[in-house]
Amino acid sequence: MSLTNLLYYILCSYGITQILVYSRIFNSLRPTAHFFHCPMCVGFWVGVLLMFLSPFTELFTFDVSLTNGLLLGSLASATSYTLCVTISDGGIQHEYQIRRNVDTKVDAETSNQLLQG
Repeated sequence: MSLTNLLYYILCSYGITQILVYSRIFNSLRPTAHFFHCPMCVGFWVGVLLMFLSPFTELFTFDVSLTNGLLLGSLASATSYTLCVTISDGGIQHEYQIRRNVDTKVDAETSNQLLQG
């Protein structure tokens, strides 16, 4: 197996997962269960499906076996989830939070004055 085959597999699994989980096309067909809105859950089964489809494509080839299904499903799940939370319609997501030691206690007398105007 070459690195190119693996890259094609990862990109195909990400693309299909993205379409199944987030596209408007499937809004009316997509059940409300959490599973169908989770790129990690759907990504696993997309990975298994792609393993079964591999004999019919020239992009990537894998032996169809239980072990490969588990490993390829896990790979597709992890990469699909990572790419889905990293890349959105607005581009690459970069969120960080700086935590500081801030005293959150509010004096009861001051808070009553603030609430009353």
